[in-house]
Amino acid sequence: MDRNELLARIDVPAALALLSRMVQHKSYSKTDGEKQLASFMAERMREIGLDAEVAPFGSEGRVNAVGRWKGTGGGKSLLFNGHVDTNPVTEGWTVDPWEGKVDDAFIYGIGVSNMKAGDAAYFCAVKTLIDAGVKLRGDVILTYVVGELQGGVGTYSLIEQGLRADYFINSEPTDLKAMTMHAAAFMFIIELVGNTRHLSKREEAVDAITAACDLIPRLNAMRFSGARSPAHEAINRVHVGVVHGALGRELHEWRTPQVADFVRIKGSGRYAPGQTEQGALADMRRELDALEARFPGLETKLMSEDRAGVPTMPPFEVALDSPIVRAVNEAYLAVRGAAQPTGPVAPSCFYGTDAGHLYTFGGMEGIVCGPGGRYNTMPDERVDIPDYLDMIRIYMLAILDICG
Repeated sequence: MDRNELLARIDVPAALALLSRMVQHKSYSKTDGEKQLASFMAERMREIGLDAEVAPFGSEGRVNAVGRWKGTGGGKSLLFNGHVDTNPVTEGWTVDPWEGKVDDAFIYGIGVSNMKAGDAAYFCAVKTLIDAGVKLRGDVILTYVVGELQGGVGTYSLIEQGLRADYFINSEPTDLKAMTMHAAAFMFIIELVGNTRHLSKREEAVDAITAACDLIPRLNAMRFSGARSPAHEAINRVHVGVVHGALGRELHEWRTPQVADFVRIKGSGRYAPGQTEQGALADMRRELDALEARFPGLETKLMSEDRAGVPTMPPFEVALDSPIVRAVNEAYLAVRGAAQPTGPVAPSCFYGTDAGHLYTFGGMEGIVCGPGGRYNTMPDERVDIPDYLDMIRIYMLAILDICG
């Protein structure tokens, strides 16, 4: 059977039904729904003949689902990685976020883009190959992890438990682009302490809010030192997401005639492979020193938010000539008849993904490529049906290429 015949064997109604059923699980992080969806995927993997299990971790009864399609030997192994937990439903939805609605163009639902469409796509790719009687030399490993939205604790636990493969594909939504690099993420807190006066003597005060207004645009425009290349520097970013300013550390708001003497800023930063959080914080510290010089009497403090020893998301990078990049590029070309956009593709390069853990702590080569993205994290989240089906086809060809 040639490859075109294999690709034509995809059971489209079954593929859409599986994804719809996955959306119907309310799989918020650290809930029973998250665990139930992982168990549901373990059952689906057993049904198609994979050696599948739920892998417990931590002290809270959480589980990942892991399945292995064993090869005959002598081939490279390929691990697919995706998370089952979702963002919360927001206001503004016009369809039921839990229905898994399918129309002529899209499949809808919370988490369908981030990232149940990717999860379902690699399951359907493996199922189609198995149903066609394909035999591989290398193993294919499917993982359905929990807690990605909490810094990737599920994938991190699998790495701690020793799970490895020669290559991986992380299926986060990239609109089918091949992401070969993304930034690391860190969180920070900045405190500004001024000196209050009544507004009648404002000229004698050190206004913490005015200082914050001066600082925030400078932070948001920052690039960090030590980037390996312009491409690495391009994925540096700082964003201030929370600002509180008022009187004292208790942030009293009832005395508005007073000049605010305290501001607390919270934000997030992104830095590239080869850069470090320590270096990024040092660059931010220099920016704060300059702020103190512009506002005499101002005191500043910079802290990295504690994350219990696990990075929010480490950086990820793979060479453009890696076998896994070539395999996915060639599969995309075969399916879509065009060159695949490849590199630190925006906006995905600013996301955190579990590829960072697989690369940094697992020591594996891989790529990030999945369906969805342009309708991600918004009301009526949805995925284009042609993108979902093409992703199944691309994964099928990549499996054949890598695993033999």
